[in-house]
Amino acid sequence: MAAIKLKGDTSGEVTIQAPSVAGTNTLELQATSGTLATTAQASIGMKNRIINGNMAINQRGSGALENGFLVDRFSIGSSQASKGSATVQTADVPTKFTSALKYTSSTAYSVLATDYFFVTQKIEGNNIADLNWGTADAQTITLSFWVKSSLTGTFGGALRNSAFNYNYPYTYTISSADTWEKKSVTITGATSGTWLTTNGTGIDVWFSLGMGTTYSDTAGAWTTTAGLGSATGATSVVGTSGATWLVTGVQLEAGTTATPFENLQYGQQLALCQRYFEPLINDSLNYNGGQLVGSSFNTTRNFINISMKEIKRATPTIVGSGVGGNLFQNGSPKAVTALYVTYPNFYSVGLDLTASVTQGAAFHYDPSATTVITADAEL
Repeated sequence: MAAIKLKGDTSGEVTIQAPSVAGTNTLELQATSGTLATTAQASIGMKNRIINGNMAINQRGSGALENGFLVDRFSIGSSQASKGSATVQTADVPTKFTSALKYTSSTAYSVLATDYFFVTQKIEGNNIADLNWGTADAQTITLSFWVKSSLTGTFGGALRNSAFNYNYPYTYTISSADTWEKKSVTITGATSGTWLTTNGTGIDVWFSLGMGTTYSDTAGAWTTTAGLGSATGATSVVGTSGATWLVTGVQLEAGTTATPFENLQYGQQLALCQRYFEPLINDSLNYNGGQLVGSSFNTTRNFINISMKEIKRATPTIVGSGVGGNLFQNGSPKAVTALYVTYPNFYSVGLDLTASVTQGAAFHYDPSATTVITADAEL
């Protein structure tokens, strides 16, 4: 049976450590000048509403990207082409981290009123339901992250609802160029607006890399101005040729204080990411190559069912390219000449392959090295 532990030291402080106290790990009582103060830490695996905030999961592979998803759950967006791109950096990162997202501008561009350049993560409504946003009981949250830039000054971002009609622009200051700095922004919970608590977007968290006046407003207050992505006057990364901006350790948690970054086990974090995106076949990532088993419907059509590793947020979009490889019946290879996706759902997808085979016989499918099929249920 687990017991309560009391720990004391020469400072006169006593810590009471309990195995389970109303959803907390540790309950600490500390006497200070005759006053008894208590502190509690959030349960492991529940604190950070951002998924993959340490940029460790990257199921899509490497390479520079101008728009779309790079590391899992974080997307890059822009209104103008060829102004910059993002990569994954694994060297020169803060202590206790192994990866960061790095954006590099490619030209000195003056943003127009309706321009936008950003990095974002959309948090699923199911994961922020307990914050009670949109009600009188809305909880305050704190957004924290590690950031590094070749530029200094005041930078911006915003939190938004799914309808883009309730927004909170925020700012943070980078004091030293090319130096990792930890930032935190505390935001009073939104008592108005519509905040989804379903599998749609609950909170959309934006980091601005350059934002036009149409999508900028005064920092530090909730507003119904549509579609905001930053604070007025924030530094534009795309405004300086060759400027860099890096981020990692992103955390959004309930409360008024930024606590240490919540590190999950790699497998836990990968599973969370695969709710939104999963490679089904990708030989370069060792996904299912040569391991798919099916049976022949007739002499040309052959069916395989792939069970996804995680149930998806919604019915995913299945994308395939480089279709090829061989079916093997009794050790004999039969070239695949076409592949069709059938009956995708939250947890599996069917493949219909064209190859000359023996009707009714079982086979296993070895995709070609260039065959890539993915399931995408991103917000």
